[in-house]
Amino acid sequence: MKDTLKHELDKIKSKLWEISDQMYRNPELGDKEFESMQLLTNLLSEHDFRIETGLVDRPTSFKAEFKGEKDGPTIAFLAEYDALPEIGHGCGHNLIGTMSVGAGIILSKLISEVGGSVVVLGTPAEETNGAKVPMSQEGVFESVDVAMILHPNNVSVESGTTLAVDALQFKYKGKASHAATAPEHGINALDSVIQLFNGINALREHLPTDVRVHGIISEGGQAANIVPYLAVAQFYIRAKQRSTLDEIVKKIKNIANGAALMTGSELEISNYQISYDNMVTNQYLSQAFTKNLQEIIVQPVLTAEHSNASIDMGNVSRVVPAIHPFIGLNDTELVLHTQEFADRTVSEEGSRALVNGALALAYTGYDVFTDKDLLENIKKEFKKSK
Repeated sequence: MKDTLKHELDKIKSKLWEISDQMYRNPELGDKEFESMQLLTNLLSEHDFRIETGLVDRPTSFKAEFKGEKDGPTIAFLAEYDALPEIGHGCGHNLIGTMSVGAGIILSKLISEVGGSVVVLGTPAEETNGAKVPMSQEGVFESVDVAMILHPNNVSVESGTTLAVDALQFKYKGKASHAATAPEHGINALDSVIQLFNGINALREHLPTDVRVHGIISEGGQAANIVPYLAVAQFYIRAKQRSTLDEIVKKIKNIANGAALMTGSELEISNYQISYDNMVTNQYLSQAFTKNLQEIIVQPVLTAEHSNASIDMGNVSRVVPAIHPFIGLNDTELVLHTQEFADRTVSEEGSRALVNGALALAYTGYDVFTDKDLLENIKKEFKKSK
């Protein structure tokens, strides 16, 4: 039966390459991926998927579903298609989107025999305000049994773990005054930000080794002879576990409030980007995918190592069994978020990864459809992990 999947992929692979190349030539930033969304949904619609757009108030999100007449599991493939400023698809989301769409289409051709449903979810803005977070919160995955996404990389790697992240903004409001003739009438908001940084740096000595805190001063005054009345700092705060992160965030907020008390300024704390949870890989699902990928490619699939990055797939992994493995473009010198990586996605190696990745995803979906023990073990592991 898996030979049928390969045969179906041969029918559409040139179209998938064409869409990936077009997305590379016209990269779109998060929540503005209108052309990319249209390219992907048009192809899905041609293969009889029912399309719904604008999920969770995100205009470039979509849900494409192919539902069989017989009961069975629901397999979701997640598509990303947002690009980076200036360097375009330096994270290879043009491949991610087309791999998931390709996997969904070819697996749908077997639904009449195996039963169940195939869903392709378009998830905008992974690089900034990942749509997977509100999707996880608002029930989009409620009827999904497993969720998969495959990310391009320099080499192939199993699905692993990532850091949870909160993106916090600290806005201090003081009082402007002439810095030379009337400094006593001013309240220096920039001093508050400086004390915030000093306090966080003092805290670093007592942080667990997996915690990362890094920030910038995005606004710190207009001129040296004016007491700064407004100063803003933005921080990413990361930890291996959401529970650890929540505790660290409490401490940093206390430091921020202390800085405001020291200077007499007013403080406003907000999230300037959506928070991501740490990725929890479902090992049964991961092992099934790795086995399939290793049968397709000749290069090794490396054992997962913990990543200090943060992804919105982490939030998905809290509500449904999920994996986020990597497929290699087979150049160990390649670095994500570079122009060189973007260019590699439309090379011969990129085209090969697209086809191999779509096939491995579809093979794994087929395994979940047809192997009841596998699905039962996936669900048991997920329940235990919660």
